[in-house]
Amino acid sequence: MDSIEFSVETAIEAAEALQKTLAQRTHRKKIMGQDVIRPGQLGEALRLPAIIAKLRSKQARRREEGLDDFQSLWPTLSPATHEKVLEQMEWYDPRALDWEDKRSNRRSAPPNPE
Repeated sequence: MDSIEFSVETAIEAAEALQKTLAQRTHRKKIMGQDVIRPGQLGEALRLPAIIAKLRSKQARRREEGLDDFQSLWPTLSPATHEKVLEQMEWYDPRALDWEDKRSNRRSAPPNPE
């Protein structure tokens, strides 16, 4: 699933899922001698709010800029992050599913006539 082609709509969905995924990461910081748990700020560092704003723009040119920005950002993310984002979006590869999974869209084995 490395070569995912995003449309503007799917890029918005993926960018929002990525923002939520990155915000769930936390780190500890000592402030005045006390350990404080801080939310992750990697989404802001990657300019996700700006990319999402471009993707939601009313101007087609800005939406295309946002799509290009997101498509250039996506390959730089780790495979684990890709998995988490796609899982949060409820995307899956039917070929990678277990035979018994209902989403696999395969026919089940015929029952044993006993």
